[in-house]
Amino acid sequence: MKSESKFSRRSFLRKTAIGGGAAAAGTALAAPAVLAQAPMVLKMQTSWGANNVWQEFAQDYADRVEAMSGGRLKIDVLPAGAVVAAFQVMDAVNDGVIDAAHSVSAYWYGKSKSASLFGTGPVFGASSQAMLGWFYEGGGEELYRELTQDELGLDVVGLLGFPMFAQPFGWFKGEVNSVADIQGFKYRTVGLAADLLQTMGMSVAQLPGGEIVPAMERGVIDAFEFNNPSSDRDFGAQDVAKNYYLSSYHQAAEQFEFLFNRFTYEDLEPDLQAILRYGVEASATANTSKAMRRYSDDLQWLQDEAGVTVRRTPKDILQGQIEAWSEILPSLEEDAMFKKIVDSQRAWAEKVAFYELMNAPDYGLAYEHFFPGKLSL
Repeated sequence: MKSESKFSRRSFLRKTAIGGGAAAAGTALAAPAVLAQAPMVLKMQTSWGANNVWQEFAQDYADRVEAMSGGRLKIDVLPAGAVVAAFQVMDAVNDGVIDAAHSVSAYWYGKSKSASLFGTGPVFGASSQAMLGWFYEGGGEELYRELTQDELGLDVVGLLGFPMFAQPFGWFKGEVNSVADIQGFKYRTVGLAADLLQTMGMSVAQLPGGEIVPAMERGVIDAFEFNNPSSDRDFGAQDVAKNYYLSSYHQAAEQFEFLFNRFTYEDLEPDLQAILRYGVEASATANTSKAMRRYSDDLQWLQDEAGVTVRRTPKDILQGQIEAWSEILPSLEEDAMFKKIVDSQRAWAEKVAFYELMNAPDYGLAYEHFFPGKLSL
């Protein structure tokens, strides 16, 4: 079956890249240079709504790929639902229904809980940037390939991009101050965060971003998180809750996942493969810069214009999250692949986070000196 799929992908690429040019050659034999530049178009679907800031981030990647390839390679970026549902992009890329996807690994957590380790795993003290380093410099990319291709038999190539800022604990209708206050709450999250918060006494629903506000309005959930102030504002979080808690350990080191059909990727010329790969790195820098501006502006808007009360998550809840990670890990590590990945992450974090934390000055101390009183929200 895989050999047939591979043949069909290669046939498609040949027809796309040179077939049309051959047909035109009969009437334009004098212009081979023009024919050689006919662009190849890859269809990429995201897991985000058309108005989500992350859709813009995906387009930023596509724009860089086109520019770096001199127009030889174009990416048609489609929003969630254009071809398949937000949580179905992994299957669609594997099956060749789409050529690529822009998503997060927690969305295919149902295939293997190990998937969540590539973004929404336990926090050992390392930042999202440090864990992106683990993927590229600490063996994470090979473990990802082993999980997807060898263990799950998926015909995909996956790369991680934009190291996201730690995700807020989220949106609540009332104030919460302790683990006791969140008992029984119906809460939206995804990936291993679902296991974590269920252990803390919450009832969890795993929903894509576009379904969150309707679920809140219908009373299906009492509270939720998605990711950041801009995405939350985009889908109207401020219309259904007014208490926004920043900082959390449930998803503190996530990255974007870029998925490519393996046969499509391998059939590209080496320089185009390199552009797809290193375009992810370029977009990570661009996305980080844009996120700093957009997230900060939108957080200020939520406070000043939408009447949202912004707080830091209480220490009792943060401590409860750390303890819950310790509680759920032993049973999860009974799976050999999960243990192999998490052991690698733990060793990386012990080494790299030591340097990161020891070397980092207290930025809050400096901020409080120059902007006194602002952090006491």
